[in-house]
Amino acid sequence: MSDQEPPKITFPAPAYPVKVMGAATDDFEAFVLATFQAHAPEVTTSALRVRPSSKGRFMAVTVTFTAQSEAQLAAIFADLKASGRVELVL
Repeated sequence: MSDQEPPKITFPAPAYPVKVMGAATDDFEAFVLATFQAHAPEVTTSALRVRPSSKGRFMAVTVTFTAQSEAQLAAIFADLKASGRVELVL
């Protein structure tokens, strides 16, 4: 086993990807976008990539944006998780 620490993120971090997975509903993509825009108003639909699961029950939305700080990322992750609509955030 290695005692190496994960690499530190240097902010601002351009092209920082966040993957959000949840149930495939008609408004899931809009929900993810609105959550990101609350913390990063510059995020638009062009920053999103959406992929359905193989059986169509779930949806993965990858948002690529310029992350400004660790606090910003923590706030986005907390809001997504607190919603009850998100299964996983990476």
